[in-house]
Amino acid sequence: MKPLRIFWQLVAPMLTVAALAEEIKSCEIHFPGYWVAQAAVTTPAAAPSGREPGAVFRDCPDCPEMVVVPAGNFIMGSAAPEKSWAASHGGSMKAVADEAPQHHVSLPSFALGRYDVTRGEYAAFARETGYPAGDGCGRGRAIFKWEKDPKLTWENPGHVQTDRDPVVCVSWRDARAYIAWLNRKAQLGGAASANRPYRLPSEAEWEYAARAGTTTKFYWGDDATAAPAHAWFNANSGCENVDGLFCDHGQTHPVGAKPPNAFGLYDMAGNVWQWTEDCYDNSYAGIPADGRANEAPSSDPQAKDGQGNCLRVDRGGSWMFPAWLLRAATRERNPADYCNDIMGFRVARTLPSS
Repeated sequence: MKPLRIFWQLVAPMLTVAALAEEIKSCEIHFPGYWVAQAAVTTPAAAPSGREPGAVFRDCPDCPEMVVVPAGNFIMGSAAPEKSWAASHGGSMKAVADEAPQHHVSLPSFALGRYDVTRGEYAAFARETGYPAGDGCGRGRAIFKWEKDPKLTWENPGHVQTDRDPVVCVSWRDARAYIAWLNRKAQLGGAASANRPYRLPSEAEWEYAARAGTTTKFYWGDDATAAPAHAWFNANSGCENVDGLFCDHGQTHPVGAKPPNAFGLYDMAGNVWQWTEDCYDNSYAGIPADGRANEAPSSDPQAKDGQGNCLRVDRGGSWMFPAWLLRAATRERNPADYCNDIMGFRVARTLPSS
């Protein structure tokens, strides 16, 4: 994150719990075009279309579990009182200025990963394709300069992980390579593609899904002191010597260990930041209001990398950062080829037309 705007705005002027993941024994019911994951008792079977809101399905045995998100509309961004709250709880007004202007967004139904893509799921892709591990991964203070440690990769991010932990040390480009493989595995869309039907979520889709019908700061309400029960962040992730946005040690946790939001999505706040498809801009003025990703490069040089390419938006907060960054409206951005140990991704899927 170069330099991660929050760090420079806050610092320059003067970010191992056993898995409690649901132990649901699932059977798999095959309908044409879908593998529907049906929890033994608690989750009702999806109808053959697999498109009812809340339905959980898989398109193939190696595909991630997907949740059908209902069509709807919401107000994207944060209001002035929320910005003031964030500024008084570790942020600054400048750090949250890009969460505006608030605007209405209407979205069709789509599917979103029930969990972040896990290390095990990404490993299956890497094994089958021989996809390279990359040229290093950022960790600690180096992430704020977009620097990488060449010894670190998704296989060795600098802390212990299980196959159920979210994969980290993956760039936006790595995520799209995984998605192209996923489309081929699911035999959807013909040749490998990172655009349809599996893809990265748009920033608007991500925020809509993270809010899950709420208008509060966090999906569980406005109480930041309740964060430990709902998200992994620097207060409960093994961090030591917490200093603003920094801490020593700390790590990811297996997906699904915290309660889901009202849409049935896990870890939409905390654990790892999540890539979206969008080009970053420091204002929502002029972006699509129908849920599509913003692909228009910003005119602001600070919204571009050193080669003039647009920075890509990431969302959700992480295990290393404080609670105020767990808000659904929080935005971040990074170069498309950068990766670090606090960033992963989840996939979206376009649903077939009725």
